[in-house]
Amino acid sequence: MTKRTSAKYKIDRRMGENIWGRPKSPVNRREYGPGQHGQRRKGKMSDFGLQLRAKQKLKGYYGDLTEKQFRRIFGEAERVKGDTGENLIALLERRLDAVVYRAKFVATVFAARQFVNHGHVLVNGKRVNIPSYRVKEGDVVEVREKSRQMVVLLEATQLSERDVPDYIEADHSKMSAKFVRSPGLADVPYPVVMEPNLVIEYYAQN
Repeated sequence: MTKRTSAKYKIDRRMGENIWGRPKSPVNRREYGPGQHGQRRKGKMSDFGLQLRAKQKLKGYYGDLTEKQFRRIFGEAERVKGDTGENLIALLERRLDAVVYRAKFVATVFAARQFVNHGHVLVNGKRVNIPSYRVKEGDVVEVREKSRQMVVLLEATQLSERDVPDYIEADHSKMSAKFVRSPGLADVPYPVVMEPNLVIEYYAQN
C-alpha cells in the first residue's frame, strides 16, 4: 500500500492550497489550516518559511516524497548543466508514477504510485514496478493488458479536471503513453504556482 491514502488532503490543508486541483479538496470548503489554531490570523511569513513551504509543496505534490528522496533528486538537478530549477522539475516529471498520473491512467499521484507498485505498468514492453523509475524521452509507458479493464483506469481517463500535457502522447484506447520530451516549469500543468527557485534558496542555506 502507498502511504497517506486517506491523509493526502492534509497536505492541501497544511499548504492552504488545492495543490492537485481536485474538486474534493477540503481547501475548497475551508481555506484555513488544520488543527485548533488553524483559523488564527496568519502573520507575514519569513524568507525561510516561504522557502520551506515551496519545498514542502513541490515534495508533497509528487506523492509526499521523503526528504531523502527529494534531496537526492535536487542534488542531481544541481549537477546537470542548465537551470537547476528547470532540471528539478524535469527530473520529477520523468518519474514513472508522475508519467502514469500525467497520462490520466489514474486519478491521483498516490494512486499512480500504488498502480506501478502492483505491477500494472510496462515500460517499452517490460514490467516495471518501481514508482521512482526514470523514464527517458521516447519511452512508451503502457498498462498491462490484464489490467486495462480496471474501473479506476476507466474512470480516470474520463476525468475533466485535468488534461494530458503536450510532452506526453497518450492513447487511451490502447492505454499507452509516449514520453516525448522532458518538460520545463512552464510546460507542467500545476494547478498552483510552484517555485523551484525558492527550493534552490532553501537548500543553499540548509
